[in-house]
Amino acid sequence: MSKIGLFYGSDEGNTESVALRIRARLGEDNVDLFDIADVTQLDIANYQYLIFGIPTWDFGQIQSDWEEFWEDVQEIDFSGKTVALFGLGDQFGYGDYFLDAMGMLHDVIVEKGATIVGHWSTEGYEYEASKAEVEGEAKFVGLAIDEDQQEELTTERLNRWCQQIAEELALDSDVLELDD
Repeated sequence: MSKIGLFYGSDEGNTESVALRIRARLGEDNVDLFDIADVTQLDIANYQYLIFGIPTWDFGQIQSDWEEFWEDVQEIDFSGKTVALFGLGDQFGYGDYFLDAMGMLHDVIVEKGATIVGHWSTEGYEYEASKAEVEGEAKFVGLAIDEDQQEELTTERLNRWCQQIAEELALDSDVLELDD
């Protein structure tokens, strides 16, 4: 199995913390971790399997490091690449824009040929609108994390999603380290 490139952007550390927890679950030998602020298109192009982590800020805004890399993302050919997404947002404080950045990133990479894995149920979330919803389904395009309002649910969500990702990417499930 090829290594997974896990790329995240984080201003206050929550998305970085979740990225570290995902890498710990999937195995540090299986996952290379990158802050999107420090990468080039080539870093992403080197991986067949990718995980992208992106928080949504305020009223549906893209995290600053992802915003600076946005034009680069739009130029990458994702054909033949399998991508899982996770997003952070505040469903109560910004319920009209919950996980919008993850939805916008999804749309860009799908347009550029990515195959998406890791869809996640919308059950258990309370929000008004989200660009991260899969049209016509009760699912998000990736894992939804709300460290502001539902921090107590993060560990279980990460455990279930990482198990799902391991199955969808045909990883050896013996490598999974669940819990924190």
